[in-house]
Amino acid sequence: MTKETRKHRVLIAKPGLDGHDRGAKYIARTLRDAGFEVVYTGIRRTPEEIAAAAVQEDVAAIGLSSLSGAHLRLFPAVVEALRKVAAPDIPVLGGGVIPEEDFTVLKEAGIAEIFTPGTPVEKIIAAFSDACEAHYQKRNIG
Repeated sequence: MTKETRKHRVLIAKPGLDGHDRGAKYIARTLRDAGFEVVYTGIRRTPEEIAAAAVQEDVAAIGLSSLSGAHLRLFPAVVEALRKVAAPDIPVLGGGVIPEEDFTVLKEAGIAEIFTPGTPVEKIIAAFSDACEAHYQKRNIG
């Protein structure tokens, strides 16, 4: 499969107790409509469940959504859970109601990109595509 015909496979997840999933579902549909294969885990997943699903589903990127304010704890916990299952090369992108002052902490914790309400969908699609391509390069896939 060439780079031009490859269909990116991504996982969209809602870590923690946050039950608001409208944004996550919107991003999942947007990515699907842009040609991605999307696995949506649903709400209230632990970081360990998210990492296990990412490995099991063989995804090239993970998108996390948080509206509860727990992003500083939960997003890095997913990155750590990926390390524990020997999948630290799967990029993690995050979105939700995230204050700009938290961006640096999240980036230092391994979050590849951060999106807030109002981010143009074209920017989100491009970021997921770039993250998937970086993942394939790290794994020497096509």
